[in-house]
Amino acid sequence: MENPPLFTNDTIVFGLLMLSLGFVFYTESRPSGFWHKFYKIVPGLFMAYMVPAILTSLGLIAPEWEILNESNELVKHKTNIYFITSRFLLPAALVLMTLSIDLKAVFNLGWKALIMFFTGTVGIVIGGPIAILLISVFSPETVGGIGPDAVWRGLSTLAGSWIGGGANQTAMLEIYGYNQKLYGGMVFVDIVELNLKVAFG
Repeated sequence: MENPPLFTNDTIVFGLLMLSLGFVFYTESRPSGFWHKFYKIVPGLFMAYMVPAILTSLGLIAPEWEILNESNELVKHKTNIYFITSRFLLPAALVLMTLSIDLKAVFNLGWKALIMFFTGTVGIVIGGPIAILLISVFSPETVGGIGPDAVWRGLSTLAGSWIGGGANQTAMLEIYGYNQKLYGGMVFVDIVELNLKVAFG
């Protein structure tokens, strides 16, 4: 069975993804009109994940595909975009994110704000494993999974997001090797849950 996407060249795919992100960032920055109302309901971060997912569903791009060669053998192909971005763009993003931190402004918040920040960070780091331990007592299958499907690997990516944002979350995904097919669903739930908290306090 042949199922190649429309675009298989990594340069074209990368450009298409950058255009998609550019579209999301541009429309999200609009101060009024349809897009301003749209992003009050749908988070920009969600759209940054959703647009590439739509392109994949439409068959324009794909992380993996199969084609028949001249010998009528099924040959598997995959894009190198994730490898390139995780090895080169992600480290650069983390460095730029770190350089943009205004430490003076952070310290000017006062010791109470700093204590709250570090308490929240420690709470996430310690609270995650404790939550997994408690749930495993009542429902072991909920926190199960083997290898890349292990729930703790997915929770580590979420903890990375809560502590340090999207770039940090991607770094945790790369370090702990969570199943990327499950990762999208976990990110979706996290974004929806966060926006519900913001909307309803």
